[in-house]
Amino acid sequence: TMKVLLVLVALSVALDVWMEPIDLSTPVDIRVPFTSLQTVKAFLETEDIPYSVMIMDLQVMLDEEKEQRLSAARATEPRTTDDYNYTNYHNGDEIYSFQDMLVAENPKLVSKIVIGQSYEGRPLNVLKFSTGGTNRRGIWINTGIHSREWITQASGTWFAKKIVTDYGHDATLTAILDNMDIFLEIVTNPDGYNYSHKTNRMWRKTRKPNPGSSCVGTDPNRNWDAGFGTAGSSGNPCDQTYRGPKAHSESEVKSIVDFVKSHGNLKAFIDIHSYSQRLMYPYGYTATPCNDQRELHDLARKAITGLASLYGTSFRYGSVMTTIYRASGISIDWSYNQGIKYSYTFELRDTGRYGFILPANQIIPTAKEAWLALMAIMEHTKDNTN
Repeated sequence: TMKVLLVLVALSVALDVWMEPIDLSTPVDIRVPFTSLQTVKAFLETEDIPYSVMIMDLQVMLDEEKEQRLSAARATEPRTTDDYNYTNYHNGDEIYSFQDMLVAENPKLVSKIVIGQSYEGRPLNVLKFSTGGTNRRGIWINTGIHSREWITQASGTWFAKKIVTDYGHDATLTAILDNMDIFLEIVTNPDGYNYSHKTNRMWRKTRKPNPGSSCVGTDPNRNWDAGFGTAGSSGNPCDQTYRGPKAHSESEVKSIVDFVKSHGNLKAFIDIHSYSQRLMYPYGYTATPCNDQRELHDLARKAITGLASLYGTSFRYGSVMTTIYRASGISIDWSYNQGIKYSYTFELRDTGRYGFILPANQIIPTAKEAWLALMAIMEHTKDNTN
């Protein structure tokens, strides 16, 4: 399969790989521009490579998504987080104003920390959920590090509301927050997210220019100092998985690195992506099992069993390298190497029927089932760290 991809690239066809193959038995999802369609089809047929079409015309789906989003947005602007439309996708400004409302409504529980600025000068907002105490153990959660994975920012927003709603009512969450703080960065790549709303829905990377190249942006989840620059990322600025000129070159990554180090007491680090329905732990850059593999594997199984209990959605689980593909310079490998044992990455719905264009009516079901897995991880972290 990789050979086929290389040949297609050699045919200088601008392909956008949505889902890389794990091994030769698994399919690869590729978005093919209309201008290259005949070339690619002819090549696949000549080489006798079976293929099927998941989405006949992506633009039609993008237009439908946009129309749906705009018609929902034309409804009255929310004055409280109760009025906020969780069943619709929102742009960065709307999510930022949601965050401010949530803080204003729950001043005893929620505060906003600005951990840095994006390349284009947007604040990197982190919501801190805390019931007091100094430097308590913490749980880090981020969504939207890849900007086109809209279901993640939408789920992150729902998680934020869920935490303030359940505190004092749900015994498990109350116990977690009475002992630990939760840090949630919903729009981890705000420049990319803005660009995905205004210009190119399929944008994944940051928006920082690359000297000497007309191609913009670095993949912020190949930019971490963990196997940085090895196989499983690209050195080409035009690629979706371009790792950047050096580790932590992107302020969106460096700000988290600095925050995690200065906090010094984080016990879980959870990075949420889409799509493919997987829950994974380190490592992505090496086949060597991590020291806590057995415990992380058992906890992942427990978490996805909880997730499946709601709607029957099935997730695969295991290390990044064995469950999805080799990936270097990723966040959870870095956090694990920092001593944060419970480092996990999610890939939310779906498995490719819609891919990154998951219909808005799946936002709440996706967030609800993922929350059950998050709760399993958070509760285990509370009970097994000190």
